Amino acid sequence: MWVHQILDRLHLNLSTRHISSGNTFTSEKLFNSEFIYPANWVGDQTLLYRAAGKAELERGLDPPPLNRRRQNVNEPVVAFGPPSTNGELNVSVIVSKVPLDFSIESFGGPEEVGQAIVQTIVGSSRRPDVKGSLVKSTLRNDPSKMVKYYELEFRVESPSFRRHNIAVCCTQSGKLYTLNAQAPESAWPELKADFYTIAESFVLTS
Repeated sequence: MWVHQILDRLHLNLSTRHISSGNTFTSEKLFNSEFIYPANWVGDQTLLYRAAGKAELERGLDPPPLNRRRQNVNEPVVAFGPPSTNGELNVSVIVSKVPLDFSIESFGGPEEVGQAIVQTIVGSSRRPDVKGSLVKSTLRNDPSKMVKYYELEFRVESPSFRRHNIAVCCTQSGKLYTLNAQAPESAWPELKADFYTIAESFVLTS
């Protein structure tokens, strides 16, 4: 099982840029990754404070308190979304430790990887009424860093919600990086171009 946890340092580097669509995006650098998101979105303060607190503990000389609560294994290291909303529309990044020899390619090509990830997401909900379907899956290769980015578009729905997601997964040096952008299915036509821009911008920085 992949163990998800906050890494030991938090580095933020924000800048604003305009995309050809006319929308304004902000660039985020952290945890050896970079991506852009709409400039009017805000960060999840709970995650930011928790990550900063963990970094402070890591730098301290004293051992961590014995009663410190274990980190939620599925918790993102950072998340952004529109202000004053319920969180159903957001983009987040999860960084997980994996074995050094772990390879996404072992699941097969982009289609097989996409199907495996969608089924894992659906299975993790533990609700039989949650269904997932892969829309498409593509591979983006960066030979200079020897990193393969698997870009997946999929739907997750149940009687109570319908969501559209784009995720990007890649591995490097024993870490699995996953960017996920999600929106209500009803909002997807309006957000589609922005979500593709976010996904295509996600890269590892070293």
